[in-house]
Amino acid sequence: MSAKNWETNAEIQYFREYLRIPSVHPEPDYKPCIEFLKRQAEGLNLPIKVFYPLNEQNPVVVLTWEGLEPELPSILLNSHMDVVPVFPENWTHPPFGADIDEEGRIFARGAQDMKCVGMQYLAAIRALKKSGLRLKRTIHISFVPDEEVGGRNGMQPFVKSEEFRSLNIGFSLDEGIASPTAEFPVFYAERTVKRLFFKISGSAGHGLLLMPNTAGEKLSYIISKMMELRAVQVQRLKDNPKLQIGDVTTINLTTVNGGVQSNVVPPYMTATFDCRLSLDTDIVEFEANLHKWCAEAGGDIEFEFGSQWHKGHIPPTATDASNPFWLAFKSATDELGLSINLQVFPGGTDSRYIRHAGIPALGFSPMNHTPVLLHDHDEFLLAETYLKGVQIYQKIIFSVANA
Repeated sequence: MSAKNWETNAEIQYFREYLRIPSVHPEPDYKPCIEFLKRQAEGLNLPIKVFYPLNEQNPVVVLTWEGLEPELPSILLNSHMDVVPVFPENWTHPPFGADIDEEGRIFARGAQDMKCVGMQYLAAIRALKKSGLRLKRTIHISFVPDEEVGGRNGMQPFVKSEEFRSLNIGFSLDEGIASPTAEFPVFYAERTVKRLFFKISGSAGHGLLLMPNTAGEKLSYIISKMMELRAVQVQRLKDNPKLQIGDVTTINLTTVNGGVQSNVVPPYMTATFDCRLSLDTDIVEFEANLHKWCAEAGGDIEFEFGSQWHKGHIPPTATDASNPFWLAFKSATDELGLSINLQVFPGGTDSRYIRHAGIPALGFSPMNHTPVLLHDHDEFLLAETYLKGVQIYQKIIFSVANA
């Protein structure tokens, strides 16, 4: 379907309007998002509140559709307003133009990650309200800041606030990832992220010598051990095609620093690893091995984890009969004939803060037969896929809100 045939579709135009707001890092301005969402709330005849759990630069916007039994635990439909940086020279369309081509592809930063989901929530609720339906549980639709850089200025402080507690959340939906196949991935857990920093001290002196216990030797040993661990995980993926990247631990060396000039052995070097520990990893054992390797390397090595807001694994969301919201979600997707694939999310989303608070959460973005382009150049979503997702959310929202 050509682009001109989408110009009369109101939901597509709302989506495109939202995409044109450049709430982009490193310094996103959320004020235009707030004004846009206020207009949406007015059109939906829903109350809207803006909270500032940390500061005025990081607002949390919540629209509310009260249910017939508001005393029951409510449903949170969460999305984030911020998007990652763009490099316009690498795009074939303006990254905040929301252009539609002849195939119906809508090009914009945030088309997949994740302004689509926030607008699909509102479109689904608009359709449910228009049909005259009322839901048993109250629905809160949240639009949060800062997710793309960790959520520490957005969802993390919001979950700890009295305003969040007053929402009485019993279940949350949040973002997933597009799927190039017919399947829809559904994420029920996340790996534990550990930013690992090694601080390595050793003998210093002239580069013509062969001194013992240099920082470089120790660094080499540490890197060797970390890469052995990495190789085991690579082999696990090769040996079991059923495993996804979220099912294994990933280890990647990201920075190495030290030294002043080429003929001087430095007294100090550092190395950083991005570690994402699978749910079957024993974190206590993992840390014990780090201590062991530091000693084996020659000692005088310190390591620390950066920005740890929790130490252990966050319990996954139950996907069995113990979770009525999962049953309602699964019932809706079954009725729609969707093929879903339960997975552990490979990266990090705001769902980790929700789950850490003891609230079940699922990550789901209804975009199948779609290339994964989040954070990529020429990010796009087909208009037909977007509208299909709206219909899917109608069914899911109705089901979970009446669970």
